[in-house]
Amino acid sequence: MERELPCGVSQVERTEELIRAGIHAGTYEPDSRLRERDLAEALGVSRVPVREALLRLATEGLVVLEPRRGARVRRLTLRDVEELFDLRLSLEVFAARRAAELVARGVAHDGLRTVMDAAETATLRGDAAGIAAANTAFHAELITMTGNRLLQSSFQPTLGLMHWLFRLTGTAHGAHRHCAEHRQICQAIGAGRPGLAEALTFTHIDIRREPVMRALADILPPE
Repeated sequence: MERELPCGVSQVERTEELIRAGIHAGTYEPDSRLRERDLAEALGVSRVPVREALLRLATEGLVVLEPRRGARVRRLTLRDVEELFDLRLSLEVFAARRAAELVARGVAHDGLRTVMDAAETATLRGDAAGIAAANTAFHAELITMTGNRLLQSSFQPTLGLMHWLFRLTGTAHGAHRHCAEHRQICQAIGAGRPGLAEALTFTHIDIRREPVMRALADILPPE
């Protein structure tokens, strides 16, 4: 079912969201070509917003752009997921500590509280798509809070893969547990406690590696 988009969303944003949803749902299969003309006709838009949407999705890691061949859906593998966990344990754990240090110095964390509220609302509604989007936004905001531009540019290509992974492995029980753990991280950062924020974030990510890999073993190829 197509997710309702907020008023004021641009044609490019709407096109981007519809293509992203199609990738998550398997409508556009891994390694399949994403032809601008076909997408434009299917989505009822011109090729211009389709082209821009594909560029955006490429920066998220969901789409691969190839010279003279156009765009295709990235093929997610078990190795990709393993490497994603490794990267998140490096970048997000540092980011959580840094964010708490900044709050302790007087920096506001309104953005993190806003995405936390959105995640809680989506979780209470049982909105799977909204939960995945809000959880991705929470982790992205941790990085944004550091103000480190190199860190943000390094993390950007993982966002689409994270969002996709949340959709593949999300469950109702898991969503409530995720939300509670995110709230703890948010509170630790808001209290300006770097060590606690760091420990909670590490545990939040690392504890899911084994069950996620096990759940995806029969779904994704090794390489």
